[in-house]
Amino acid sequence: MFITVFSQVCILMLLIAVGFVAAKAKIMTAEGTKCCTDIALIIVTPCVIIKSLIREYSGEIMKSLAKAFVLTLLVQVLMIFLSMLLLHSKDKEKERVLRFGSIFANCGFMSLPLQQVILGDDGTLYGSAYIIMFNLVVWSYGVFLISGDKKYIRPKKLFINPGIIGLLIGIIIFVFSVPIPDIVYSSLNYLSAIYTPLPMLIIGYHLAQSNVLNAFRDIRCIFSVFLSLIVYPLAALGLLYLIGVRGTLLVSIIISVSAPVAAVTTMFSSKFGGDTELSVDMVSLSTVLSLGTMPLVIYIAQLIA
Repeated sequence: MFITVFSQVCILMLLIAVGFVAAKAKIMTAEGTKCCTDIALIIVTPCVIIKSLIREYSGEIMKSLAKAFVLTLLVQVLMIFLSMLLLHSKDKEKERVLRFGSIFANCGFMSLPLQQVILGDDGTLYGSAYIIMFNLVVWSYGVFLISGDKKYIRPKKLFINPGIIGLLIGIIIFVFSVPIPDIVYSSLNYLSAIYTPLPMLIIGYHLAQSNVLNAFRDIRCIFSVFLSLIVYPLAALGLLYLIGVRGTLLVSIIISVSAPVAAVTTMFSSKFGGDTELSVDMVSLSTVLSLGTMPLVIYIAQLIA
């Protein structure tokens, strides 16, 4: 497990390094990075959600997914509440990024490989459910939080966005067993393949524009990352245990929660006017520290599952 976590973190850091070098070499520009951000958020994210739901319909799978959806939402609400309680700043722009980064974890690239290795197919299924609900929350409350604009909680803005549209299309395909031609599936597969590298390149670009040592000097950044990597996963573990969740479902959710700060923190900050430099610091710091925190939290979850 430690080797798996270590490998995933190293891959992320190498991809970020490529973006960093590309920015320093002037290969990546501010305009190009903005375009890449739009591609990742508007095109790639829906493709990832739709692809995860292209599978044969099963009543048992649907029940398991529904349970995972509800528990994921419960955990997300818990983290939102804790962030509002524990994270404050006179600078509201920084406060929004600190809260956003502490709530939303890199539950795709970092978590799914671990869920597959440790828990098998069932773990991957629950991990996919977490990602789907994650996108539902991040494209609704998340956009409102990072932008500070109440217009994003209006019904029209809430449901008409790439993440929600991708989710609705995917559910229709899954429930009604809509046949997907190979040519369409292959196209989705190719687009989904850039779900991880593209955001990492974007982070690398922003990292090149900032002083990474700031992450180790900023007490608020360190505290927010500490909440994300240690406090929230253990709080979620305690809540799920108290309500009777056990086994594969419990461990799978905790793996997702314990991942480092999501790359979407930087992309949303860039797109919706958040503190991009702070978001880069949070992603970079949490990615490095997760090398030690993820195995610890996952081990505790397995002990009580």
